[in-house]
Amino acid sequence: MTAADWERPSKRVRELIQQGARSVIDTRPWWFADARQDMLSSSEYLGVIANDPVAVEAVDRSNRSNQIHWAAANISHPGEPVPPNLGTEALAIARYLVRLGIDEAAVVDMYRLAQNATVRAWMQIVFSLTSDPDEMRELFDVSERSITSFLGATVSGIHRQMAIERNELIRGTHAERRQIVALILDAAPIPLEHAQDQLGYQLEQEHTAAVIWGDESATDQSDLAQAAEMLIQGQHGQPALSVLASAATRWIWLSGPTGPELDARSLRRIPPGVRIALGPTTAGIEGFRTSHLDAITTQRMMARLGSTQQVARFSEVELVSLINADPEQADRFITHTLGDFEFASTELHRTVLTFVREQCNAARASASLFTHRNTLLRRLSRANELLPQPLDGTSVHVAVALEALAWRGAAGRRAVTPEG
Repeated sequence: MTAADWERPSKRVRELIQQGARSVIDTRPWWFADARQDMLSSSEYLGVIANDPVAVEAVDRSNRSNQIHWAAANISHPGEPVPPNLGTEALAIARYLVRLGIDEAAVVDMYRLAQNATVRAWMQIVFSLTSDPDEMRELFDVSERSITSFLGATVSGIHRQMAIERNELIRGTHAERRQIVALILDAAPIPLEHAQDQLGYQLEQEHTAAVIWGDESATDQSDLAQAAEMLIQGQHGQPALSVLASAATRWIWLSGPTGPELDARSLRRIPPGVRIALGPTTAGIEGFRTSHLDAITTQRMMARLGSTQQVARFSEVELVSLINADPEQADRFITHTLGDFEFASTELHRTVLTFVREQCNAARASASLFTHRNTLLRRLSRANELLPQPLDGTSVHVAVALEALAWRGAAGRRAVTPEG
């Protein structure tokens, strides 16, 4: 709809729209929640977006950008047509959706869900602005037309950008590699020699898969490439396969009988904001597939539990992943097993976990912790005071609970009392 076709609302309704738009800016977290929930609860996108933390963040930023764009326009020019949001953020989401394999029809549905959530949220604001039925009727009519027109024009612009991005992707070598890799990961029938020729990588060998990703708004391709180079160099010349999975995610397969050895110096080379999830080392084309799927599981665990680690291996999260499959049950298990010890210091947790890993051998545990044996015994005594049951008979359960707790990060934790 052009500005010439737009019927300008009354002065009073323009004032109410301006007032409501300011409220949108002031209450952003509440304003976004419904749009995100509607998108991610739709079964059509559950497999593609909801399980990909980078995609979830991209959806959040898209909603955030559109809603603030509409609100800001109605603060400066209330009740007037809002131009489409085709800035850097909108074009970045177009690029990302293409690389996820989402087509234009799906994008229309995504924006329809966002529009429905936006109108519902706006209605709540409208009810707080006026109780006059005539003002409310005009306000609803103008607002609905404005939101629909704005999102329609935005979707049209994103469609055009997606077509450009798709043409570029089809011509790229990463697109060819990703297509072959997708067939392998889906266990589709594909001649082994053809797949190896297209990938430039031998599939009948041992592999370690890695997923490298970052926040799309703060991470660029050079950051992902730097992290990938660090992993590949750690394999001392062994062949590797790298596939650009999306704008902010890279998939790697490293060949060789062992995974990458990451020392402190290597870890310092990982750019801030970049994270790495490593699968186990497995053999053959089936190993190529399963190692990647385990790396994906590790990535999701890191994102879901809010872990601050930059690098994690599947072997580190496998047990914790099972424990946290049901978060409420995991919470009950941790609380029941640890009692007050849940809130003890990180140092005391590490002491007990090391003691259990060293098969409850005090000499080996104190050596591993570089602490005196008497200090270790004092800490173990303090742990037993806080635990619901003595450590001697519950060491396995305590260790599992501590592992699960450690992956949730230290935010909000408090120490009960100082330990010696």
